[in-house]
Amino acid sequence: MPLRFEFTGQVFSWRGPAPFTFVRVPEAECRSVREVASLVTYGWGMVPVAVRLGGTEWTTTLFPKDGAYLVPIKMKVQRAEQVDVGDVVTLRLDIDVET
Repeated sequence: MPLRFEFTGQVFSWRGPAPFTFVRVPEAECRSVREVASLVTYGWGMVPVAVRLGGTEWTTTLFPKDGAYLVPIKMKVQRAEQVDVGDVVTLRLDIDVET
């Protein structure tokens, strides 16, 4: 049964070797993710999720960063949903937790 939650956050840019955009998962939801992370992670604390932003759904992994999790927003999603850095968006996350 999937763990599902929805939250709102601001899109921000992280400039590493390649530019990426992310939304930070709020602390309350991070606690829920931490509770199931060991059941679903495939290494380095990465947590596979299904994400919905507007009418677009995709799969990705949550990045652990500074005690929280970040949701990467793919470029094709940004284009489809007309989302840019600084925008506030609502995301739905599903984590497939097998019990």
